[in-house]
Amino acid sequence: MAQPVIMPRQGQSVESCIITAWNKKVGDTVAEGDILFSYETDKSSFDEPAQVSGTILAILANDGDVVPCLDTVCYIGEAGEDISALVNAAAPAQEEAPKAEEKPAAEATAPAAAPAVVATKAEGDIIRISPRAKNLALKTGVDMTKVVPSGPHGRIIERDINIALDAGFVANAAAVEAFLAGNPIITEQEEAPVAAAAVAAPLADDVLAYTEEPFTGIRKVIARQMHASLSEMAQLTLNASFDATAMMNFRATLKANGEALGLGKISLNDMVLYAVSRTLPNHPTLNANVVGDTFRYFKHANIGMAVDTERGLLVPTIFAAEKMSLAEISAAAKGAAGKARDGKLSPDEMSGGSFTVTNLGSMGVESFTPVINPPQTAILGVCSITYKLRADGTTYPAMGLSLTFDHRAVDGAPAARFLADLCKALENFGLLLAK
Repeated sequence: MAQPVIMPRQGQSVESCIITAWNKKVGDTVAEGDILFSYETDKSSFDEPAQVSGTILAILANDGDVVPCLDTVCYIGEAGEDISALVNAAAPAQEEAPKAEEKPAAEATAPAAAPAVVATKAEGDIIRISPRAKNLALKTGVDMTKVVPSGPHGRIIERDINIALDAGFVANAAAVEAFLAGNPIITEQEEAPVAAAAVAAPLADDVLAYTEEPFTGIRKVIARQMHASLSEMAQLTLNASFDATAMMNFRATLKANGEALGLGKISLNDMVLYAVSRTLPNHPTLNANVVGDTFRYFKHANIGMAVDTERGLLVPTIFAAEKMSLAEISAAAKGAAGKARDGKLSPDEMSGGSFTVTNLGSMGVESFTPVINPPQTAILGVCSITYKLRADGTTYPAMGLSLTFDHRAVDGAPAARFLADLCKALENFGLLLAK
């Protein structure tokens, strides 16, 4: 009897996954353990092995489709087995994402440009067209009413004809001749001479050339989350800086003596994470999530750490960071970052965060506006170190911090107090370690 293969649930928070590639096709024979397809959640990638041996009888989801967890994606059984009843019952449950190259039904026969600028004109209007475009139009019989001019001064160029042909707008040569005959035509050579200084040089046909690449599954999710974050929250960013002398001196001491003491490489970001973990418990509204109309206050400082990877921005969580030593936080951060870059994070390792830290300081960014990771109420941006003057004329290293908070949940004064407390903790890092 045919066996369904379902989309696994990778973590309690995962509702659907995206199929990235099929390794098998209908009719292929598979053995138990063979990889059937690859898929990804919003953050991680996985391969799905066959649990039984047999023949692929039907595939119900294609590359790029979004499939709800526990829905059937294919059937494995005996060759020739009739599964039409099973397929008909399972097909409506699939949630299929439109592919990047597909157009909605209403747009399937329309060119990409807005209809307002198509070349349809009232009889007698001037049509500007290059000789190459005119020859191609007559040769191919393109529907000239659907051609969108993109050349200088509204001229139709060869690329415009090709775009209309690719979209399926074909008439015949007689129709092209009739269209051109009903309108005064100015070809490139026939235009009235104009002083060279008065006009820009004509653009070559390939000046506007470009390539297109569809969003990957993870990029789609990041885009959706960031758009939801900005559209559903009242976000405000506060910027501050602190004297990083104590941090820099402490880090220099660690670099000189840490190995002898059995300590790994402690970074400035590790030290910021440590200070955040000690400051957050005193500011519950920033150590929280907003779920609907409900505040969810966290008992522990579960700090998300933004990691830049080839697949996009991933945010693993360091759970109960306030219970960890500096060395433990450093090890946890490095381990999470490594798993993120290798694509080995599970969805559960990227959920449950109460606050996020994102660091662009190594890229020389002095101030920025980080976007909150929903449903959290705040995110901290860590900036680069610059040098500022003291009142006595001496300079000091100043690190910038950018705190974005959800003004629906947190008022400006409590957010400012958190930022001030964090700056104070970092300026007195040695004393913070002694607490």
